[in-house]
Amino acid sequence: MASIFSKIIKGEIPCYKIAEDEKHFAFLDINPAAKGHTLVIPKKETDYIFDLDSTELQELIAFARPIARALDSAFSPLRTGIMVEGLEVPHAHIHLIPVYHKAQNFSLGKKEDFSSDEMAEIASQIRNAL
Repeated sequence: MASIFSKIIKGEIPCYKIAEDEKHFAFLDINPAAKGHTLVIPKKETDYIFDLDSTELQELIAFARPIARALDSAFSPLRTGIMVEGLEVPHAHIHLIPVYHKAQNFSLGKKEDFSSDEMAEIASQIRNAL
């Protein structure tokens, strides 16, 4: 059965898309731990990130890098962190989470609330910074 992320890639479920190429897709997390929290995924449905071969893993990180830089440019956090938990959705993915202050709790269980208009504006700001 296709994961929710595969359905997002196919356009069956809406998202706030940030970027896409032939192998990767990036979109805002709908339960963001911080403003700009972005998910970066391979289009190839693979459950466990370490089941990606070395080239696929390198390409995923390389695809994420300009997105992290765009988050830095758009929102001026201290830096953008990367997190891989891999339990919420059975599709390899990384979280790019802007860190705005040193004591910030950016665990995946913490959710910031943004309206759909705010999410659309956040996505636009990131895309414009790419």
